[in-house]
Amino acid sequence: MANLTPTPDRPGLYVSKPSPNAPATGSAVCHCGASATATGDNQVRALVEGYTANHGSAHGRTVR
Repeated sequence: MANLTPTPDRPGLYVSKPSPNAPATGSAVCHCGASATATGDNQVRALVEGYTANHGSAHGRTVR
């Protein structure tokens, strides 16, 4: 399996939860240079919400 962890050269969001009883882990890297990691279901949920609202494709959005 390829390494799916985002890097500055390959920005994105990666979340893993190997089993229902294991805590989720996540990492995010944006093309603007911002990066973050999280461990635990609630922290990863916050990471995903923050990344999708403020980074990644959010940079291309226009407000009307």
